[in-house]
Amino acid sequence: MLYRYGSFIHRNARLVLVVAFVLLIGAGVAGAGVFGRLQSGGFDDPASESSTAQRLIDERFGGTPNLVLLAHAAGGSVDAPEAATAGRELADALAREAGVRDVVSYWATKAPELRSGDGADALVIAHIDGDDTQRRERAGALIDRYATDGAALSVRAGGLAAVNVDVNAQVARSLAIAEAIAVPLTLLLLILVFGSVVSALLPLAVGGVAIMGTFAELSLLGSVTDVSVFAINLTTALGLGLGIDYALLMVSRFREQLGAGMAPDEAVATTVATAGRTILFAAATVATALTALLVFPLYFLRSFAYAGIGVVVIAAVGALVVAPALLAVLGPRVEAGRLPWARRGGPAAESPFWGRVAGAVMRRPALAALPVVLGLLVAASPLAGVSFGTMDEGVLRPGSAGRQVADRVATGFPSNQQAAVDVVLAGHVDKAQLADYARRLSTLDDAAAVTSSAGTYSHGDRTGEGNPALGRADGERLTLTSRLAAKSDEAQRLVRSVRATPAPANAYAGGTDAQFIDTTDAIAARLPLGIAIVALATFLLLFLFTGSIVQPLRALVLNIIGLSATMGVLTWIFQDGHLASWLHISPRPMDTAMTVLMFCIVFGLSMDYEVFLIGRIAELHQRGMPTHEAVVAGLARTGRTVSAAAALLAVSFFAFGTSTVSFLQMFGIGSGLAIILDATLIRGVLVPAILRALGRANWYSPGPLRRLYATVGLREA
Repeated sequence: MLYRYGSFIHRNARLVLVVAFVLLIGAGVAGAGVFGRLQSGGFDDPASESSTAQRLIDERFGGTPNLVLLAHAAGGSVDAPEAATAGRELADALAREAGVRDVVSYWATKAPELRSGDGADALVIAHIDGDDTQRRERAGALIDRYATDGAALSVRAGGLAAVNVDVNAQVARSLAIAEAIAVPLTLLLLILVFGSVVSALLPLAVGGVAIMGTFAELSLLGSVTDVSVFAINLTTALGLGLGIDYALLMVSRFREQLGAGMAPDEAVATTVATAGRTILFAAATVATALTALLVFPLYFLRSFAYAGIGVVVIAAVGALVVAPALLAVLGPRVEAGRLPWARRGGPAAESPFWGRVAGAVMRRPALAALPVVLGLLVAASPLAGVSFGTMDEGVLRPGSAGRQVADRVATGFPSNQQAAVDVVLAGHVDKAQLADYARRLSTLDDAAAVTSSAGTYSHGDRTGEGNPALGRADGERLTLTSRLAAKSDEAQRLVRSVRATPAPANAYAGGTDAQFIDTTDAIAARLPLGIAIVALATFLLLFLFTGSIVQPLRALVLNIIGLSATMGVLTWIFQDGHLASWLHISPRPMDTAMTVLMFCIVFGLSMDYEVFLIGRIAELHQRGMPTHEAVVAGLARTGRTVSAAAALLAVSFFAFGTSTVSFLQMFGIGSGLAIILDATLIRGVLVPAILRALGRANWYSPGPLRRLYATVGLREA
């Protein structure tokens, strides 16, 4: 069927290219406004208790402060007349801004928690209305107007809204830098691999199709559902990398067929029937791994499934439609622009180097595999001390304004507002019951004070008047402050103690630490299902490709070893702080959502190369070649292609190591490292060693499954 399809593409190549060009223009128009439709949030479980608390606060109590202006007194004290006058003018001007409400300043309230311990700094806090995009746009405009240096006060902006502005600006900048690095370097590597300028440009064209098509998909999805802006980064890295990977297979096979003396029409059809089948299966494995992200309630993770599945499908379509049509039009001219030292036909059908590596491993499998396994286990060892966190201002570099404000508030003020626990009581509550509840909350370990409409309490004693704005006929809001560091073990225990305290009505605890607990629990609860989807789907697909139940199990084990080594290295760098000065990062817990994302992406990409290698080995074995000979020949025939594909894809990811947002650095460095490890140590050493050790058992399947494979198996043509 694929051979006939390839013949059809050859006969109608120019028409196919015209249609593809028109569709590409349409995708460009549809995807032009993609950034404006994407959101910067998505890190919380919308069904959690903390999300319910936040919704009730937004609907009934005007929301929580999401903009913090840190004012530093030029004269040394925020109580100096000049500073006080400037502070009141700042708060008054902010209160008059559209979309801003609940402005509270130290100079209006004299609240001690809004003044730093040394008296040099004070806070003005406010709530910015709107969805994620509206808040980001409004916050950006407000920061431009108010975060300035004056004669009496120097003002810096922080809070969630300001951090989102910083992160989004840095993401856009990082994306531009990554593309500026990856595209020229990729083109140079392609020219070196193919030895021909025209051959090198074809994979870049398919990568561009994948990126433009996925931008259009995300733009359309963003108009009907929440999609994270960070999905753009995956689209560019994966679109460029996979588009090039798949086109690399097509172009290499086409040039190989031409070199063997085939006519262009037969070469195109044969290329589609062989490399095209591998691409279909490889794309299915990557897309299947990414579907596991759909089980998580965080739209941050689901967005990567939307982007990842879309870019894989569009990259495969580009490789199976655009690439063969271009090859049909070019024919022998695919060699145009050949470098003087390059051999005609590009990479040889077999790689002597990888053939020698496979032969050496097959002669001494244990001796070759043992040091590799030990090295990977050592690399994985930092996982023994891994801890997890969620996205906050810590992902920004220390010099950014949002990060500076957060650090100053956490260390320089009497109570850490970032670790405050917001409690919402849904329904009417008697004032006496409310006062008793607030008093009991104030006696919890590490609680500094509890503010409610019935009064302010500290350590069981009433210390001040209440805030009437915290009470309504249909509910009450209480705020518990402490001196604990946000997301610390002690802060999490305090949230759990609040939730365990009997309340006079339905109580919902929210705030930074509550959101952290709920997000971590939501991911942990669905993680087994996500892993099961990936494992079972991968097992089924690899069985259909090889006809063996041993090969899927072997692939799963090796992938886990490789992933563990990668995550261990990332823990060593990003959590333990090694190389932190080189990367300009601050050590912090591993980001929970990003770790799950990397697992799914890297697992899928590893299976990509698994298909490239084991498909050729299985094909040779099915033709009657003994296993040890099939392994040597299969690695020799695919080694150069897999190495080139891995290097090109790794470049796309490593480029994000230049980002100024730490979790994007982690994503890029981790993905690139995992790809290199997989294409070299895993596929080059461990796979041949295990195949040699298993011998004939490699291809075992029970009788019923062998008959199933004979009927529906996805064998290489």
